[in-house]
Amino acid sequence: MKCHHSAAFGGLPTYYTLPSGDKIPSVALGVWKAGKDEVGQAVKTALNVGYKHIDGAWVYRNEEEVGKALVESGVKREDVWLTSKKTLKKALDISLNALGVDYLDLYIIHWPLALNKDGSVYNKELTENPYPTWKALEEMVDKGKVRNIGLSNFSIRRMQNLTANPLKYQPAVNQVEINFWFPQVELLEWSKENNLLLEAYSPLGSDGRVGASLSVPEVKEIAAELGITPAQVIISWHVQRGTVVLPKSVTPSRVEENLHITKLPDRLFEKLENAARAHPPQRGLNPSKGWGIDFDIFD
Repeated sequence: MKCHHSAAFGGLPTYYTLPSGDKIPSVALGVWKAGKDEVGQAVKTALNVGYKHIDGAWVYRNEEEVGKALVESGVKREDVWLTSKKTLKKALDISLNALGVDYLDLYIIHWPLALNKDGSVYNKELTENPYPTWKALEEMVDKGKVRNIGLSNFSIRRMQNLTANPLKYQPAVNQVEINFWFPQVELLEWSKENNLLLEAYSPLGSDGRVGASLSVPEVKEIAAELGITPAQVIISWHVQRGTVVLPKSVTPSRVEENLHITKLPDRLFEKLENAARAHPPQRGLNPSKGWGIDFDIFD
């Protein structure tokens, strides 16, 4: 995976090169749970302060407002990276129409749990064998509706299960929860060995844990030493680990703050990395029980 460094990011990669040759920006504005009449302003703020990557999904129910903000921002379509996620078969065209664009830079299978055509949980055959779903995404690439395709919330086992098939296009990314409390060490190492880029959602700790993340002693110590904020320490750590990071906020000052990252000196990076590995990993989000399935979707 090629990284492209910039002084603007304090020596950290501004983007990574995907197998297609496309360059995906390393920091994105995530718009999950960004509410009505909030998300549009957040997107315009982000684009105005220099973001070039917006990470959304059909199921977030806010793509129309995101699309309106894109138009109002005046930013050219080719100058912003747009990601959306597949839940139902019809979702891609709905997303394209809502966003007001004719292609996506990245389209992701949102969960390894496949739904039935009526949206009910769940299609056991396609969950155990996602290859037909992947082939449908490959067709979208060939039709020009999508430039890159990827995965989200896939375990190593599930990725191996998919990639054992004769794929026309390899997965460009796997978007998963990664944060101080759940650093995904094994998955990160496996992904680097297999040239698969990880994207970190809930990078500041997921709902209810952001405050705890920003109060980690090592994070506060590094922030004080470098003269940056605790959030900037954590976001910098993510990019320095070699992942795309997807912080979300609708507060203009925080949206801007989250983009200003810098390379941590090696000793400080190792200090934070070791602290993240020193406790039992704690996942912040697992919808398996809520879906009523009798297995862990992350297994």
